[in-house]
Amino acid sequence: MAKNPYSVLGLTASASDSEIRAAFRKLAKQYHPDRNPDDKAAEEKFKEISAAFDIVGDADKRKRFDRGEIDAEGRERGFAGGGYGGARPGGFGGGAYGSAGGPGAGASFEDLGDIFSDLFGGRRANAMRGRDLRYRLEVDFLDAALGAKKRVTMPDGRNLDLTVPAGLEDGQTLRLRGQGEPGHGGAPAGDVYVEVKVKPHRQFERKGDDIHVEAPIGLAEAVLGGKVTVPTISGDVSVTAPKNASSGTVLRLKGRGIKKSAGVAGDQYVKLKIVLPEGGDKELEAFVRRWKPDAAAKSRTDAESV
Repeated sequence: MAKNPYSVLGLTASASDSEIRAAFRKLAKQYHPDRNPDDKAAEEKFKEISAAFDIVGDADKRKRFDRGEIDAEGRERGFAGGGYGGARPGGFGGGAYGSAGGPGAGASFEDLGDIFSDLFGGRRANAMRGRDLRYRLEVDFLDAALGAKKRVTMPDGRNLDLTVPAGLEDGQTLRLRGQGEPGHGGAPAGDVYVEVKVKPHRQFERKGDDIHVEAPIGLAEAVLGGKVTVPTISGDVSVTAPKNASSGTVLRLKGRGIKKSAGVAGDQYVKLKIVLPEGGDKELEAFVRRWKPDAAAKSRTDAESV
């Protein structure tokens, strides 16, 4: 049920036409969606204010409302008297407003261009910005990291081309200005807000603008060092594993991380992971059986104790 339009505007039924106009002007400035983008509460409040002003800001509707002929939504009640406005019995003519020559005589709110001219480019009082639309889009990890073009199909069947900027993070929202529902009374269309969900990658992990990845190396590469092929978000590169590298050794590839449209690119961190031959290796097994890893350490200990 709609609220009492006088109360919505912060007024009483005894308010003058100029007070109604002033109250509407003040509240319209405060809650208009153009000044409160992406604020659903402000949008609903503006709709409520506009609906209230549509009743009491119109001379004829206000009379009928005060007589109880229409309700707060402008619907016919089918009987007179008992309206929200609290007008005295006997109809509008004997009330506080409509007597000949009284404060309400000749007042017209049909043309409110003067109210909106300084606020919203001269649009009419019933002007209403189009409703914003929301959409959720799932994109691949590399598309979010490097940027991509996507086409989304809106619930109304329209296809919109969307640019995914490089470096987009999971949960970020993209705004398509003016692609929402059409406005009314010359007001602009709403916007489309696209919330992006980035799919996880089987190799890469993002931390800020840095990329982290594990790279498998053989035992020979770990002991002797050597070239290792490592994946990056822009393609494979060759890096040098140091001699005697242990599992968990981390190499830094400067500038191989996320590069946004502005700013310095992040880095890529490569964690080496020693992987033994699948199914085992007889020569390696034989070598390990012969190998005495503590012999040198034991000799040093004996020498120190002499």
